[in-house]
Amino acid sequence: MEPLQIADLPAAIRAVKKQLRAQLPNYRDVFEQVEAEIKRKAGVIAAERARGEPVIPEIRFADIGAGRVSGEQIALVKERGACVVRGVFTPERASRWDTQIAAYVEANRLDERLAHRAEDKYFGNLASSKPQIFGIYWSRPQVEARQSAELTETRVFLNRLWKWNSEGRVHFDPERVPVYADRLRRRPPGSESLGLSAHCDGGSVERWCEPTFRHVYREVFYGDPLAFDPFDAEGRTTTKEIPSPAVCSAFRTFQGWTALTKQGPGDGTLKLVPIAKTTPWMLIRALQNDVPDGDLCGAQPGRALGAFPAWHAELLEGLVSIPEVGPGDTVWWHSDVIHAVEDKHGGSGYSNVIYIGGAPWCDKIRCSSSVTSSADTPG
Repeated sequence: MEPLQIADLPAAIRAVKKQLRAQLPNYRDVFEQVEAEIKRKAGVIAAERARGEPVIPEIRFADIGAGRVSGEQIALVKERGACVVRGVFTPERASRWDTQIAAYVEANRLDERLAHRAEDKYFGNLASSKPQIFGIYWSRPQVEARQSAELTETRVFLNRLWKWNSEGRVHFDPERVPVYADRLRRRPPGSESLGLSAHCDGGSVERWCEPTFRHVYREVFYGDPLAFDPFDAEGRTTTKEIPSPAVCSAFRTFQGWTALTKQGPGDGTLKLVPIAKTTPWMLIRALQNDVPDGDLCGAQPGRALGAFPAWHAELLEGLVSIPEVGPGDTVWWHSDVIHAVEDKHGGSGYSNVIYIGGAPWCDKIRCSSSVTSSADTPG
């Protein structure tokens, strides 16, 4: 799959904004409509947070295998675009992996060599520094977790929340889970300014400038953003990204990680804006008249799509920390969902995870350099 090449990005942005405004002449009225919905949803989340109620849906892994996940739970996961799946692995198994990784890091002095090398260019335009992410991909615990029957079953369940076939075409195979290699995080207590500012992955300026991305968000650009279905896979497996050594070009139904240690709010861990339909608001926000013609609310090629207070304050009202999780629990968020990492780790123990997302078999994953093995684990 050929990457996207743009010789003069500011000119391309000016041209595409002119095109999209002409295509959507009532872009200001449409923005007001979608903004009202974003404010409503962010308000609901903020109120739940203030009352101490759970904001991120939670599912028991045992309920997935037993078919006990209710329609109400599924609807909430699709509304919030995120969930915690508890008990995928036993605490003993996850803690043993954590011990093995710690020994591996120490034996190879990786604290010195790799701790702060996580994709500088990708997150270089975001306000906060980088989390302590290690460029380790193939340690034994990572391989065991990725290829486990438990995690395969979880990912197949999450894949099936998507509309993965339509009009006689299969966009991806939800049952087939290739080995998609990612890194791990080891964050010590007391660390500060090691967070990650709010952003989403899977395309930045491409969402406006690349035709297949515009097809993914077709309802948005034709004036019916509330009809947009973030779980419709049509077009998502054929999008083109601007080449970057830091950008993941694979299609992921959900980004995710597996907890190796206990962690929660205040422990320097994950924050989410649990609204699945945030992208329509961000796309139309960039078309408004207060945004310079050569700008897309700060979006930069080859980097994460940032959510900035200057442009996206209403959206960031819904930013919340994940609930406390224990070793063996997993956290998942839709590839469009805005997420961040807390700047300060105020807890007493390490905040460690293995990054393992949901990347089902499709043309895009087959062509991705992120997938170095296509071995599948039966579900």
